[in-house]
Formats: sequence, C-alpha cells, structure tokens
Amino acid sequence: MRPSEVRQSAESPLISGAVPAGAPTVLRMMLGSRLRKLREACGMTREDAGEAIRGSHSKISRLELGRTGFRVRDLTDLLDLYGVTDPTEREEFLELARQGNQSGWWHRDNDWLPRWYDTYLGLEQAATLVRAYEPRAVPELLQTPEYARALLSLAHSGELQPDIERRVALRMRRQEILNRPHPPQLWVIVEEAALRRPIGGSAVWNAQINHLLKVVEKRNITVQVLADHVGGPALADGAFTMLRFAEADLPDIVYLQQLTSALYLDKQADVDAYRAVANQLSVHAAPPEYTVSLLEALRRRQPPILDQPAGTRRV
Repeated sequence: MRPSEVRQSAESPLISGAVPAGAPTVLRMMLGSRLRKLREACGMTREDAGEAIRGSHSKISRLELGRTGFRVRDLTDLLDLYGVTDPTEREEFLELARQGNQSGWWHRDNDWLPRWYDTYLGLEQAATLVRAYEPRAVPELLQTPEYARALLSLAHSGELQPDIERRVALRMRRQEILNRPHPPQLWVIVEEAALRRPIGGSAVWNAQINHLLKVVEKRNITVQVLADHVGGPALADGAFTMLRFAEADLPDIVYLQQLTSALYLDKQADVDAYRAVANQLSVHAAPPEYTVSLLEALRRRQPPILDQPAGTRRV
C-alpha cells in the first residue's frame, strides 16, 4: 500500500468529529497509529525515522504507541519524510498533536500520580467498554467513598490523611464516566470472597453492598459474582482490565497493575488470551440476572461486626 492510500483510508478523526471526549492519551495513540502506518507504507524502519528527527528507534516506538507527546518539529519532519505535503492534511495531524499534548483533568495530581497510572487514566476516560476481573475487593469504579478510603488507608498506611483524601477524590472522579451522557459499558466479574471481605467494618461494608445493589440496575453496568468453589484465581493469575475504544485505529488493551508499575498489552495474541480467560470466568460466574439476589443473600448471611473506634481497645 502506498503512503497516499494509507492517508485516504485513514479517516481523519478531526473531520469526522469522532475525537474522543475523554483523553489526550487516546488522541496520541491515534496519531501514533497513523504515523506508524505511513512509515510502514514507505518501507522505513524505526531507525530510519528516528534518524530523521535526530532521535532513536525507541523514541519512534514511544511516539507510535502514544506514550509521549509530539513536538511540532518532530511531527513536521516525519510528515516530510513520509511524503505528506497537502497543507490541509498536515494541519489535521498538527491539530491532533496539539489536542494530544493537552493535560487530562487528573493532571493536577501529577505530583504524586506515577506516569504509568497517568496513562491508564487516559485510556479509561476514553474507553467504550471496560471489562474487568477483580478477585480482591469491590472494583474501583463501583466503590463508595468510605469503602475506597478504608482500602486506600490500608494500601498507603504511611500517608497523611489529606493525601489519602486526594486519592479518594481521584477515584470518585473516575467514576463520573459511568454517569455521563454516553457512558462506557462496564462489565466486571468479582469474586464472592472479595464481596464478603468487610473492608472498613460493618457499616462501611453494608453501605457498599447497598451501593452495588443500586448501580447494577443501570443499563451500562454488568456485575457477575464468581462463587468461591469455582477457583477464579486458578483461571487468572490476578486482576486484569480490558479496554476497548470506538476508534478503529486502536486495538483493545489489557491493563495489569502491579505494586510499583503496570503492564499494557496490545499484541493480538495477548489480548486474545485474556479475552478467552474473561469469557471462561463469565461462563463460570453466576448470570448477571442473579447478582441482586446474591448480594441480598450475602448481606443477610454476613455476621454483624463491631465497628471499633480508632484508638480504643476491646476488653
């Protein structure tokens, strides 16, 4: 395929009005994908392109994956290299770069947000489908502030309370995607053991279960409960999230969060493997129409727990 054919077949998101409302991250990925197709159509390697912009092949890789923003000089040099000469078309690329270089609403927290998590927030904001498996706790997008605060206080026990509150506020802000005019579909499979775990004590736990009973009634939210005897952790090594986007240029992405970093998998073989596991977990989990009754039964069976005020001792 010639470079001109690549440009004709890749519909400009700016002309079509399909620019995602959420995330500069996705805009950078769209731009990087189009530039990669142009480079490949020209028969050039990443080393060739890197030399043209006074960089390395790893820099071209980061640009094509949307992991970093574009400098105007680098972008115009690449467009020259790939034979993109039409002024209107060049301006479309430049405008996409300008929008992709903007900061997301979470930028105000970049003094403590790790860069790898910044990337995830951008992807989550622009996804049309968020599919996840959670064996440890209630999924973050469905947590109440009190439940999130209890979890975050455990995970970041050395932090001051104002810092914990910033983390809680960020998590609650993320949840706004579920209530916007065109929300993503959220499909989560959560372990029964995770739901039984009384994070924060009885009052917090009961409020969290009540919240789940409300949100599962929404058309864009599907929650399935995986019974303990199924052994979900034997099917999946741990929690994972799959993200899908409306843009045809973008592949599905699997997100794996680790203690101090994260992995983003977009190779077809990796995505297919995790999709197969997600499908298997879904088959073994109770159908979504049973979720309400299961949550209600869980609430009835859970023994009362004494919420002990901090700083006191039980005698």
